[in-house]
Amino acid sequence: MSHVNVTINGRQYRMACEEGQESRLLRLAENLETRVVSLRGKFGEIGDQRLTVMAALTVADELVDAGARIRALEEEIIALREVRVTASDRARATQTAVANALNSASDRIEKMTQALNRPARGGIAIG
Repeated sequence: MSHVNVTINGRQYRMACEEGQESRLLRLAENLETRVVSLRGKFGEIGDQRLTVMAALTVADELVDAGARIRALEEEIIALREVRVTASDRARATQTAVANALNSASDRIEKMTQALNRPARGGIAIG
């Protein structure tokens, strides 16, 4: 377990975190500190605790919005996968139909060629 000193709203806090997560914790604290400073600039000195709560609520609001966007994107991905499967099935069906049509045309051409190559009564084969 590691420890990091972070500064939020002008106060230092010693925080514990997992090994390797120190820089992430510092970035998170810097982000929160930036929000507190921004709110102080908008609202003035309204109390340290109130500024910290407002900053936390701002972060929570963004988190809820991000969660909703993620859920919407996940639903869109599911819908797109379904469309892809349908399109793939249609493409396979089209390929099968085209292959069958080509085979049928090939069979007809072959039969016509055989018919044309049969000698007419006493005639000469075309070939």
